Amino acid sequence: MAAAATHRSRRDVGISKKLAWILRHGAPKVGLSYQYGGYLFLDDVLRLKEFAGITEKDVKEVVEGNNKRRFELMTDEPTGRVMVRASQGHSVAIDGLDLTEITDADQYPTVIHGTYFKNWEKIKREGLRRFSRNHIHFAPGELGDGDVISGMRESAEVLIYINLAKALADGYRFFISRNRVILTEGNEEGCLPPKYFSAAYQRRPRVLLPLC
Repeated sequence: MAAAATHRSRRDVGISKKLAWILRHGAPKVGLSYQYGGYLFLDDVLRLKEFAGITEKDVKEVVEGNNKRRFELMTDEPTGRVMVRASQGHSVAIDGLDLTEITDADQYPTVIHGTYFKNWEKIKREGLRRFSRNHIHFAPGELGDGDVISGMRESAEVLIYINLAKALADGYRFFISRNRVILTEGNEEGCLPPKYFSAAYQRRPRVLLPLC
């Protein structure tokens, strides 16, 4: 029984990774077009060779079992076809993502970016960058705080706290996704400079880190 559960868990992780790639980045590379809101028709996805052997039931179980709510399913009313999308994390332009702009910093008193020590020194000097993605990602608290489930990896080693009020006052635009990930495009270079860092901590054990 335990072996079967482990196999299922590994298979679910594999399906989740395939979904993340096709829904956030890969659709244009395989000839699929994103519908409004970033949706793809699930039957089109399952016809891809990368999804050979994966069923609609498999995908639904992965989507419904994802505790970070990375993916969403809906039914296209005119056709009755099932559609699937990623909540955020795209590297391609998507029209119609359900992102709500944050205009009041008091609504989100805690904004955190999680990273790793191998990246920390460069981030401390140069700031956070979105690289090939559309946004830099943050969590509205530490994982496990209230309903915080997304926005950083569980394995993150360094927590960078952001002065949201200062960034908003300087014209940076922040949004929150349906699965409560806070997002910003950064400046013209796709960067959030380090002057907006209010504190940084080693996560385990918790130790305050110097910002300069």
